[in-house]
Amino acid sequence: MSDLSFPDTPRVDAYDKVCGKPLFGADDVRPGLLHAALAVSTIPKGHIVALDSKAASGVPGVRLVLTHETMGAVKSSGFIMGGGYGFQSFQPMLSRAIAYRGQPIALVAADTLEAAVEAAHLVTAEYIEEPFSVTLGAKGTEIINQADTPLKNFIPEIIAGDADKVFAQAPVRIDATYNCPPQHQNPIELIATVAEWNGDKLTIHEGTQNAEAIRHGVALGLGISPENVAVISPFAGGGFGQKNSLQMQTILAAVASRETGQPVKLVVPRAGVFHDASFRPASRHHIRLGADKSGKMIAAIHEVDAQTSRHDLFPGEYTATSARLYGFSNFRGVERLIRTDVQTPGYMRAPFEHPACFAMETCVDELAYALGRDPVELRLANDTTIDTATGLPFSSRHVAECLRRGAERFGWTNRSMAPRSMRSSDRTEIGWGVAIGAYPGLIVPAVAHLRVTDEGDAVISVGGHEMGQGIRTALANAISRKLGVPAAKVSVVIGDTRAAPQHLTAGSWGTASAIPAAEDAGDAMLTALVEVSHGPLAGRTPAEILKAAGRQSLELEVQRKAPGQPDAIFGRLRAGLPSIGGPVFGSYVTCSYIAHFVEVRIEPNTRRIRVPRVVSVADCGRVMSPRTATSQVRGGVVWGIGAALREASEVDPRYGGFLNADLAEYVVPVNADIGSIEVEFIDEPDTTFNSAGAKGLGEVSMVGVAAAIANAVFHATGRRLRDLPIRIEHLL
Repeated sequence: MSDLSFPDTPRVDAYDKVCGKPLFGADDVRPGLLHAALAVSTIPKGHIVALDSKAASGVPGVRLVLTHETMGAVKSSGFIMGGGYGFQSFQPMLSRAIAYRGQPIALVAADTLEAAVEAAHLVTAEYIEEPFSVTLGAKGTEIINQADTPLKNFIPEIIAGDADKVFAQAPVRIDATYNCPPQHQNPIELIATVAEWNGDKLTIHEGTQNAEAIRHGVALGLGISPENVAVISPFAGGGFGQKNSLQMQTILAAVASRETGQPVKLVVPRAGVFHDASFRPASRHHIRLGADKSGKMIAAIHEVDAQTSRHDLFPGEYTATSARLYGFSNFRGVERLIRTDVQTPGYMRAPFEHPACFAMETCVDELAYALGRDPVELRLANDTTIDTATGLPFSSRHVAECLRRGAERFGWTNRSMAPRSMRSSDRTEIGWGVAIGAYPGLIVPAVAHLRVTDEGDAVISVGGHEMGQGIRTALANAISRKLGVPAAKVSVVIGDTRAAPQHLTAGSWGTASAIPAAEDAGDAMLTALVEVSHGPLAGRTPAEILKAAGRQSLELEVQRKAPGQPDAIFGRLRAGLPSIGGPVFGSYVTCSYIAHFVEVRIEPNTRRIRVPRVVSVADCGRVMSPRTATSQVRGGVVWGIGAALREASEVDPRYGGFLNADLAEYVVPVNADIGSIEVEFIDEPDTTFNSAGAKGLGEVSMVGVAAAIANAVFHATGRRLRDLPIRIEHLL
């Protein structure tokens, strides 16, 4: 472990959280607040012929019924991956068009939530339906090669050597297809907005991962200046990619507030989250993997078909991960998009990496058995220091160390190779599986404002959003370490467009972007304090220096960008546009890595699968906050268990939409499903990547878990299962 490791500091906001002090978006209450509810489409595709809201308007307490006919001069804010701000380019209630089942067709605002919900149910519509397609193999879908679209300009195809020729000649070949279902994030905090106008100024309270996109997207949609919009989001009750851009309800709430002259709260119910927010698209992975008889992987081909909507091309980046797992000298990646009649999919935690690594790491396990090689040994034999996609070196890569430490801690040497060879005394089948995961190292520009006072306080304001991952604690740790101020005296202001430009927080770049900017601010403050004190600091605290100088406070601002980014990137940052750098940084490539070791136990009669034990070892650079980092990995493993054994959004091919649109039938793991999760970190700073030496962790933590479980199930049962989720019926 590095001597630069941070202490195991408790969360700085822990006490307030357990006392219920933090205010989330929908917690906001103010005088005159109206409650809003949505009426939604009951057809999967077509257009509205007639809309009847008379009965709804007659419900006592109803102040407004908003439809496409009364929205006024509102336009789409555009797709965030197409130069806009929304999770999709389609903004409901701007026309008669119905693009997918569950789409809002009317908003009701009333004095009480009960009145709003009652009235929304009284809105009726007549439609003309059109043919629709909601699954990858349905009639009427449209298949598009991503390389033939403008997406190729920022997601190039990954081709190294001649994978097809080498694969055809490989002595050992695996050719298999793996399927991953659509899945939905289900943060405990629903997507919700409180909108209030004060003259021509609009304030939005909303749990989000991207306050700046909301600010600029609402301004664009309503035709007003971004200077007149403030977005406040000190906390988000979970995001996982679902809240990474402007949602469909925000503009609706803003229009309703403007029309009524009162603040409006709109909380989208759970079923609405399934039908009106982004989700992980269904994907199909055809992998061909070739090796020589010594076990060296000499060719890999990864072809992906992934779901998108009719109105947007949600980009696929699956092969950018699978190509970077091993030292493939020959690799070919293909991504195809399949247009379906759904809302636009999006970035659910480890959006491409989880499916890509499930497919590739299951295939690698198949190769290990075809070769008769231990799965850990085979992975170690194919480790690399060079990136297949670019030929550049990795800034750091400790996959081998992750595997060795994990194997030792798990007791891997006690594993017998043969499937169905390990059983307990009651005939329960035992399986041990392993897989690795990778996630790109990304950085975004950040502006940090730091203020210290003669009372010993420090306030750091920077772009970032707290979704439970602990970024406040990491920032407080960084400033505390730099300035010698106790972490409890450091206030962190994030998620507030009034304090600093707020870049989207996602992609595990939050810590790697905000922490170096905060440390730069700390260094700049130390320099400024030397100037104020007219000499060396000599062990004095900032408060002591300020008091001696007769000053109450000192403040400054710094800005930082990813290596190779032009200064113009700060313009994109302030405009609320994605400004992502990496994982390729000129002369090197950066990724985070992890190795998961999993034990499964399968009951002989019921075939129920249990996961009593997981060991995960992560290579995420310098660990800024050990306690929250450990929590991140455990949470990622739990999600990986759910993704492998539980989670699937069940599609209704007859009527469109999703059938299990609630937490009763969208099955996720509960406490009884989770056993021991042991976490360890390599904790080697990657100072080539950034001055703090920190790489991303939140996303990589779940990557590879599903493959490790599938591999363990094979070891236990001898059945190679290539479709997620793995269920009891697959083992009967």
